[in-house]
This record gives sequence, C-alpha cells and structure tokens, in this order.
Amino acid sequence: MTVDSETVDSKAPSITIVGAGLGGSLMAVYLGLRGYRVSVYERREDLRKDTDDSSGRSINLGLSARGIRALDKVGLLETLWQHTVPMRGRVIHRPGAEPAFQAYGTEDSHILHSILRGDLNSTLIDRAESMPNVTFHFRSRLTRLDKDKAVAYVTDEATGQESEVAADAVIGADGVYSTVRAQLHRGERADLQQEFMEWGYKELTIPAAPDGSPQVEIEALHIWPGGAGLIVAHPNRDNSLTGTLFLPFEGEESFATLTTPDAILGFFRKHFPDAEALIPDLLKEFDANPAGTLVCIRTSPWQHDGRVVLIGDAAHAVYPFYGQGMNASFEDCLELDACIGRHPGDLDAAFKDFEDTRKQHTDVLNELSKQNFVELRDRLASPWHVALKKADLALSKAFPKAWMPLYTMVSHTTMPYGDALDRAGRQDRALKWLAATAATGAALSLFRLTRRAARRAHRTTMDVR
Repeated sequence: MTVDSETVDSKAPSITIVGAGLGGSLMAVYLGLRGYRVSVYERREDLRKDTDDSSGRSINLGLSARGIRALDKVGLLETLWQHTVPMRGRVIHRPGAEPAFQAYGTEDSHILHSILRGDLNSTLIDRAESMPNVTFHFRSRLTRLDKDKAVAYVTDEATGQESEVAADAVIGADGVYSTVRAQLHRGERADLQQEFMEWGYKELTIPAAPDGSPQVEIEALHIWPGGAGLIVAHPNRDNSLTGTLFLPFEGEESFATLTTPDAILGFFRKHFPDAEALIPDLLKEFDANPAGTLVCIRTSPWQHDGRVVLIGDAAHAVYPFYGQGMNASFEDCLELDACIGRHPGDLDAAFKDFEDTRKQHTDVLNELSKQNFVELRDRLASPWHVALKKADLALSKAFPKAWMPLYTMVSHTTMPYGDALDRAGRQDRALKWLAATAATGAALSLFRLTRRAARRAHRTTMDVR
C-alpha cells in the first residue's frame, strides 16, 4: 500500500511518535501506509546530517528473522540488503587454539546480517519521510505529556520555545530512558524494573588489511569468550569489523583497573592474545572510547486509554547478548500494526491487545538475554559445550520438524519468544530422559557383562581345583 499527496486525508487520525530511532522510524512507515497523519519528534540532530553517533550504543547490529519479516512487510528489504554483510555462523577465538567456526543452524537461511545502525536508521527515516503524511522534527525534545488528551509539549532545542502538539495518540519510541514512559506512569500504580549490569562495554576496531582484504573470516560473528571479559565483533562491508569489548566496571580486571598501557596490553595478551594483533589502535581506542552501560527494562503498563502506547526499548529494553533488541523492536511495529488492523477505529482496544499479546513474550526475551551472556562469556570456550551444540544441531538436522535448538527458534524463526522457550524446555526434558535411559541401559549392560565375567571366573576357578 502506498500513500500519495492526493490520498492524504486531512481528517485522518493523527499520531505523534516520540523518538526517531529504529523503532520509531519503522513505526512511522507502518502508520503512514495505513493513512495516519504522523509527526515524529526527535531530541537529537538528524543523523543523516550528523555522522557522529553520540548515543553510546553499538554502531553494528545483527538483523535476524523477526526484523527481516517486519522490514519485508513494508518493502524495505531490497533497499537494505546492499548495506548488510551475511554472518553464517560464529568464529570462536580461544587462547592456544585455532579459531573455530560454528554454523548458526542447519539451513542456508539460518544466518544473521550485520548492518551499521546509521545506515539502517537513515534508510528508515528516508522511507517514512518520503510519504506526504509523515513529517519529522529533529532537535525537538518532549518535556511533558498530557496522557489523557494525547497532547505532547515539545521544546525546540535551538530556540528553547515550547509547542503544544495535539494528536489522537502518542507512541513512545524514545528508548530505555523514555520520557513518554515516565509521563505515562505518573500517578499510576505502575511497575518499573530497571537493572544495570555490572559489566560495561567499549567499541574497538579491527580494520581491513593494508590491501583492503579482511584480516579474518568476514562472513561471521567473531567471539572471544572468557570469564574475565568478552569480545564480540561484527563485520562491515569495507572488510573491517567493529568489536565490542565487555568488561566489569569494578574488580581486579576491569575498566577501573585497566588504566595504563601495560595493564591493557597485559590483559589482552593473557585473555585475547590473537585480538591484540588485529586491533592496531587498541590503546588509542581503549583510552578514547567511553565505557557504555548496559541496562534492561521490564515495566507495566505499556498503554493508557487508547491515547498512549510504548514500543521498543521504552517498553522492554534487553541486554544485547541474544542480538534481539532491534529485532524485537521491529517485531513490535509489526505486531502493533496487526493489532490496529484487528481493531479498526479503536486504538484503545488495539493498544490493550498489543500489551496483552506482546508483553509476556518480551519478558521471556529479557531472561533469555541474561542467560545468553553466560553462554557467550563462559560456555563457548568449553569443548563439552561445543559438543552439546553439535549434538543439538545434529538432532535438528535428523528430525527437522520435531527438534529445533532454542537459538534457532529465537533468531531464525518468528515463533513467539515464550513459545520458543516452552518448546526448548520440552526438548531438554526429552533429551535428559533419553540420556538417563541410555545411562541406565549402559549400566544394566555393564552389570550383566560383569556378572557373566564373574561366573566365568568362578567356573575357571572350580575347573582348576
């Protein structure tokens, strides 16, 4: 569906979106295609003019099945593919061992796609802004909100002048520290769980080789696991990789103690020896780049009387270790659009439907993201864990309809997160039962063999006598 200037209805419902990030920009596209009059307000400069990403967030993202479906629904995939690099699996780097490739799944479609945040966000804004019923206002900060009337009070950052923006509804897509969420919860019996991780992160660059070729396998996510730290590196189209170093803020080996060149280099040589050679500006970047914080959010309610609703990080920020933050935000846009379609002309019912059907699954994602940090940091370096992963994939390949690894369900399907966890639990119980049965059978066979051997030994002794 497309909207042109001749079909814009001045009497169509109006929506104010706060936040022109990934979720807010894609939601503007969805609503624009439905014919709504959409105004998007963003406190920062237009990123298409400002190439300096001062958000403190990673500049690389991994696009997977959920995000792909949401983008495909509005015809954006063809435009975006040219900006992506396929990641067909993980390359695990361990001290004293050759890098080992682990495929993500058993099918050609089981891959992720690395993309720069700026490229993706710019494309979304361009698409939304190409519709005559969608407008963007940058350097416009939400200062307060009348949630009962859907009236937003917005301050122009250049002039300091405050404007009153009335609409039929307000969508809060303004991130983890959402002003819309704070205003929505004001005076309500609202729940908010904001949890900061004890670890933070710094960005590091693995450049291409002098001849422009990649220094490492480019179509893969590179991981340096370790109990004291973790590095994850996404590939870029210029054959470089953007690495993210995760470390504790405090402790014996932490951002607090790695403050000298000797300490930094000693840490890398101990835990990530092959990474040092790949990052020529290690000391410069470590010193210059700030340590970002990691925070997750669980909250309720998400909506208010058909006037206000939250999406993306404003509703359910998660740690980045499952690579689902962006994908879940895009899936929010798809699901909210579906709810609006199921309840035409009734935003109250649509917003309630959205929260009722969606929140239970993003709560599951919150827990999964915490658990996957432990896997990336500790378990990927374990040969036993690698063997279990191979067994998991082998079962999936042998019984594709009956068995599917949890990671595959989360990253390579659009199965609701809660349903994926439930199915994984049933599979784990079945696998444990099989293992116990096999162990019991092996023990029984060993007992029988031992008994037979004992009988033979007894007969031999009697014969000798």
